[in-house]
Amino acid sequence: MNTSTPGLSYVPNNPQSPWQMYLQQVDRVTPHLGHLARWSETLKRCKRVLAVDIPINKDDGTVAHYEGFRAQHNLSRGPGKGGVRFHPDVSIDEVMALSAWMTVKNAALNLPYGGAKGGVRVDPKLLTRGELERLTRRYTSEIGLIIGPDKDIPAPDVNTNDQIMAWMMDTYSMNVGATATGVVTGKPIALGGSLGRREATGRGVYIAARETARSLGFDIAGSRIVVQGFGNVGGIAAKLFKAAGAKIIGLQDASGSVANEGGIDVDAAFDFVALGGKLTEFKGVTPITEGEFWALKSDIFVPAALENQLTEARAKTISTRLVVEGANGPTTPAADDILHDRNIIVVPDVIANAGGVTVSYFEWVQDFSSFFWTEAEINDRLERIMVEALKAVVAASEKHKVSLRTAAFIIACTRVLAARELRGLYP
Repeated sequence: MNTSTPGLSYVPNNPQSPWQMYLQQVDRVTPHLGHLARWSETLKRCKRVLAVDIPINKDDGTVAHYEGFRAQHNLSRGPGKGGVRFHPDVSIDEVMALSAWMTVKNAALNLPYGGAKGGVRVDPKLLTRGELERLTRRYTSEIGLIIGPDKDIPAPDVNTNDQIMAWMMDTYSMNVGATATGVVTGKPIALGGSLGRREATGRGVYIAARETARSLGFDIAGSRIVVQGFGNVGGIAAKLFKAAGAKIIGLQDASGSVANEGGIDVDAAFDFVALGGKLTEFKGVTPITEGEFWALKSDIFVPAALENQLTEARAKTISTRLVVEGANGPTTPAADDILHDRNIIVVPDVIANAGGVTVSYFEWVQDFSSFFWTEAEINDRLERIMVEALKAVVAASEKHKVSLRTAAFIIACTRVLAARELRGLYP
């Protein structure tokens, strides 16, 4: 298996790193690309990676410097699209991999975008609101030369939200001298945001789980669900599972892991955490160890936190029928193989968590037209696109006798490389 990346010596050669994980996934799909395989090296390189210094004035009078990135993996099918995260572990390796997965995700859903991703290496919890605003605005100014409504459209990701997007939109608009609502998605409704965007990723996870469960012969109602990550993705998905009659028996967030075999009141727990409470202190749950959490017996397990969580060791002990990836890159390639051998189906991130970018696409379209849809219209369109994409992936999986992940990559990479071949090389 060749996972070398000439010219990218700053990317770690650790096989568990996000970028190396992505390269292994590309290697697995290449034999299925036919004549387009001659372009496969395109998939193993980012078109552009920008690293920026972000100096800000702190409230105490000191000047602090932070490092930020924006990666654009492939723009053959349209402008870049991908989130911005603020996290202490942000790195070039991570944003490159996340931008590549966005390329695959957008193509798998047949959205007119390429893949991009960005982030700042910072713990936003250590910043005041004023410092966070100054960080956001300076980061936006530094990457402003490569983003834009027809170039690259950021969106919220880990530790960023609609307020961060509002500051990014305003900063970009001030720099270009005109209001440009389409430069970011995930904005507040008052600034051209879309109804349903905040819940879209979690809703997409629920739709993917529901449809896959049906194909496996069981219903969401009465199912036992475990969710890792209780933020905007995992929390919303858990609430939708509960509303459909499922029993949420395990949850995990940064504060720890909890369980209740009788079912957790996730609506109350979500509100409790949103008001600043710790999940482990919520009444009606029992704190458990991380090992106990991964061993909970369930029908559906939703990793909705960060990448590289479902490791080889955890894949050997996890007790579930279906894994639905709410996070990006939560399952390592080695773990994928183990889960396949154990007949545990994995709905990959590039399909399962694509609800967010799909409604971001709706927001972008609405901003350009200045005509906005109802939330019911948005949810109906999201449902149709997600269901059609999932059906296509299942059909490709059966045709090629491969996993759902490889099937999604076959569809997506074929679309990306066909566009690359048709456009040709310039100049």
